[in-house]
Amino acid sequence: MSDPSRPPEPAAVSELDQLPDRDAEETAEWRASLDAVVRNAGPDRAVYLLRRVHEHAARSGLAVPGLLTTDPVNTVPAWAQPDFPGDLALESRVTAWNRWNAAAMVSRGARLGLGGHLSTYASAAWLYETGFNHFFRGKDGDGSGDQLFVQGHATPGIYARAFLEGRLDEQHLSNFRRETGGHGLPSYPHPRRLPWLWEFPTVSMGLGPLAAIHQARFNRYLHARGIKDTSGSRVWAFLGDGEMDEPESTAALALAAREGLDNLTFVVNCNLQKLDGPVRPDAQIVRELESRFRGAGWNVVKSLWGEAWDALFRQDTDGSLVRRLGEVPDAQLQTYAARDAAYVREHFFTGDTLSAVAAGLDDVALTELFGASRGGHEPLKVYAAYRSAVEHRGAPTVVLVQTVKGHTLGPEFASRNANHQMKKLSRHQFRDLRDRLELPIPDSALDGDEVPFWHPGEDAPEVRYLRERRAALGGPVPERRVVAGPLPQPPPAAFAALHKGSGTQEVATTTALVRLVKDLMRDKATGRRWVPIVPDEARTFGMESLFPTARIYAPGGQTYEPVDAGQLLSYREAADGQLIDEGITEAGSVAEFTAAATSYATHGEPMIPVYVFYAMFGFQRTGDQFWALADQLGRGFVVGATAGRTTMTGEGLQHADGHSHLLASTNPAAISYDPAFAHEIAVIVREGMRRMYGERPEDVFYYLTVYNEPKRQPPMPPGPSVEEGILRGIYRFRAAPSPDAGPRIQLLSSGTAVHWALEAQELLAAEWGVRADVWSVTSWTELRRDALRADVARLRGEERVPYVTRALAGAPGPVLAVSDWMRQVPDQIGQWVEQDYASLGTDGFGLSDTREAVRRHFGVDPASIAVAALDQLARAGAVPPETVARARARYGQEG
Repeated sequence: MSDPSRPPEPAAVSELDQLPDRDAEETAEWRASLDAVVRNAGPDRAVYLLRRVHEHAARSGLAVPGLLTTDPVNTVPAWAQPDFPGDLALESRVTAWNRWNAAAMVSRGARLGLGGHLSTYASAAWLYETGFNHFFRGKDGDGSGDQLFVQGHATPGIYARAFLEGRLDEQHLSNFRRETGGHGLPSYPHPRRLPWLWEFPTVSMGLGPLAAIHQARFNRYLHARGIKDTSGSRVWAFLGDGEMDEPESTAALALAAREGLDNLTFVVNCNLQKLDGPVRPDAQIVRELESRFRGAGWNVVKSLWGEAWDALFRQDTDGSLVRRLGEVPDAQLQTYAARDAAYVREHFFTGDTLSAVAAGLDDVALTELFGASRGGHEPLKVYAAYRSAVEHRGAPTVVLVQTVKGHTLGPEFASRNANHQMKKLSRHQFRDLRDRLELPIPDSALDGDEVPFWHPGEDAPEVRYLRERRAALGGPVPERRVVAGPLPQPPPAAFAALHKGSGTQEVATTTALVRLVKDLMRDKATGRRWVPIVPDEARTFGMESLFPTARIYAPGGQTYEPVDAGQLLSYREAADGQLIDEGITEAGSVAEFTAAATSYATHGEPMIPVYVFYAMFGFQRTGDQFWALADQLGRGFVVGATAGRTTMTGEGLQHADGHSHLLASTNPAAISYDPAFAHEIAVIVREGMRRMYGERPEDVFYYLTVYNEPKRQPPMPPGPSVEEGILRGIYRFRAAPSPDAGPRIQLLSSGTAVHWALEAQELLAAEWGVRADVWSVTSWTELRRDALRADVARLRGEERVPYVTRALAGAPGPVLAVSDWMRQVPDQIGQWVEQDYASLGTDGFGLSDTREAVRRHFGVDPASIAVAALDQLARAGAVPPETVARARARYGQEG
C-alpha cells in the first residue's frame, strides 16, 4: 500500500514533451508494440529490434542521433569480410621471424641491464604486419606516403622487420639500446638518434595521439593552400589502451571529427593491460573508448574476436553469449586468458545455455577462445577492420582491436600483470617459442650464451614476398627522407624598418616582431611558406592585422557573416587561410607547430612556422612537447609573448613568466633569445632563417621572448661587432657617460630590463658619480652554451676563450646582471665572467600591481639597480659603505 505522506514520484520527462505530437494515437501504437515484444519475446529481442530500426533509419539518411556503444562483437561480420589479398602462409612466416628477432634483441640487451619491452609487440605483431603488407604507403610513389606513429614499446618488432628487409644488420640488433658506439639502435622511435628511419617520436605517452591528429590536419592544410598534394597520405597512429588515460590522447578528438579528417586512423591495441595491471579492472575499456570516440564524432571499427567466435555467435539465438561478454570486466577477461579450460567453463560459461555451448568445445578450443582467438591475433580480422577504416569517408576512424599482451611468448608472459617489466626469456622459453612459431632453428643454435638472431636468407620466399609487398606499396616504412633544398633568404629590405627604430613612437617588441612576420609573409619567394600559429589570443599579441590578409585556416571556409564585418580588421576565415588560430590549447598549437616544423622531411616542403603564445604557458605547460619537437628535428620560431614576470600588470601569479628561459635552456635544440629592441629581433630572425633554412640547415628551433610594454625603439647602433654580439649573446649597447673619473661598473641586462638598466645608468652618473656601461644580453643561454663548449675544448687540450669572457675582458669594475627573470637565468654565465659578479632577478611568484610597484617589490627597478650597484662597488672598496645607506634612504629602501 502506498504511503500517502510521501509526495508522488515525478513523471518521466523528455525533451520531446515540449514538441507537439501531431498523431498521439500513432505514437501510442508504437509504444504498445514495443511493450508487446518485451512481454512475448523478452527485453533482449526488443533491444535488438530497436537497434535494427535505428540502423535502418541512419542508413536511410534520417537525422537520428548515433548510439554511443554497441554489442561487444566485431564491427565487420564474418560473412562481410573482404577476400584476403595476400599469401597468409608467407605473412605468418614473416611475422614469426619478427617475433623471434624482437624477443632475441630485447633479451640480449637485458643481459647487459639495458631493459626493453617484449610483450607489447608480441600482442600487436599482426596489427603492424597487416599494415606493412597491405596498407602503409611508402615515399617512392606519388605524394608523401603515409605517416606512421608507432607505439614506442613495440619498437623491437619494427627493428626486426627492418632487419628482414635488409635495412638493418645483426650489428644493429646487437646494439639495441647501445648508441654510443655509433652503430646502435635507440630504445624508442627517436628521429634525432636514427634520422633515416624514424619520423615521429611517440613514447612520451599521450603526445603521439595528439601529434597524429594535428599531422593529419596539417596535411590537409598543405593541400588546401596548394603547397603539396597530400590527398594520398594517411596518418596511422598505434596506441595502447592504457595510453588513452593521458589527457592529450583524447584532447583533439573533436577537432579531428569536426574537420572530417578521414585521412586519419587510430589503432588502439586493447590488450586490457597498462604497465602495472588491468586498464579497467572493474569495467571495460573497449566500451568506454567506443563511447568516447563515437561521442566525439569518430567512426568506430571493432575487431575483438577471432574466427573461433564466429560459430559461437551464430548459435547465440537468445543473446546469452553477447550479454555475458558485456558483463565481464577487463580484469576478469584478462584472467580467462591466463587460466585453464576448467576455470573458463566454471566462471564464464555459466547458466544452461552457455554451459551447453561450452560442452561442444574441447579444452584446447576453449582456452584459445580467450587467448589466440582475439581479433588482433588473426590477420583476416585485422585486414577486414583496416579495409573498413580506410574506405570510410567524412570522419576519422578508430580501430579498437582486442589482443593478449605477451601473446606467443608462453604462459609465463601471456596476460600476466608483470609482463611489462619482464625483459628476457630463458633458454628453455626460447626453445618453446621456436616450436610455437614453427621456426627452422636447430637446437645447436640455442646452446650458446646468447640467443641468435635469425634471417632465413635473402632468397627465402618470405623475404622476397616481404620486399615485393613493400615495393608495391611505395617502398619502406617507416622512413624519414630529407630532400628539400634551401629556401631563398628574405631580402635585407624586409628587416630595414626594424633596424631604423621607431623614432618617437613607442612600440612593444611583441608588435615589432608581428610587423616583421607580416612583412616577411609578403615576400614572393617564401611568404606563402610562413605558418603563423596562435592559441586563440591573436588580438592579445596584436596579430589581428593578419585576419584580413592571411585569413584564418578553416576547412569549410567562412559560412557566416562575422559580427565585425564592417571593420578594417574583421574576423576572416577561409579554406586556404594561412593563419592557424588553434583555439584555447597550447598543446594543440605545439602539435600543429611540430607538424609544420618537420614538413621539410615529412613532405619535402619546408615551412616556416611561427608560434606566438603567452610566455607563461609555453615551456611550463608544453615542455614535453618541445622536447619531442627537438627529437623530431623541428625547425621554426617559437615566440613567448607578454614575457617577463613584471610586464603583465594586473594578471598576477599564474600569468607572470619569470622562468621560461630557464626551462628552455634545458632543451639542447632551443636557441633562446631575450631581445630588448626591435633591431635585435631583426638580426636574430634573419640569422634564424639562415641557420634553419639556408644552405646548411640545422635541426634547431628558435625561442624568442618579446614584451607587451611599449617603448621607443632605437636604431641599431653602428659598428661591425654589434651584429655579432647580438647573435653571440652580448654587446655593449651604451657606454658610460663622461667624465672619465669615478667608480666604474658594468650593467648586464636583457629584454625589458635593459630599459631599467639605462635609467639606473643615468641615476648612478647624475646622483652618485658612478660610470656604468650598459650591455644588452640577448641570450644568457647561448653565452653559457658557448662557454661550456670552450670548457670541453680546453679539456681536449685546445685553447678557447668563451665569448662572454672575451666580450667583458678588461671592462672596469664589477658586473651586475639584471633581468625580468629569476636569478638563475643570468647566473648561468657567472663562472665565466672574470669580474666580481652579482645578479638581480624576479625570484618567487608573480603578483598583481602596477609595473613600477611590482618591480620595486622584486628589487629590479632603476633605483633598486642603483642601490645594488653601489653596494657591489662598496664591497669592492670603490665607494664608501655609507654611500649605500644614503642611497637606500633616498630611494625609500630602508627597513
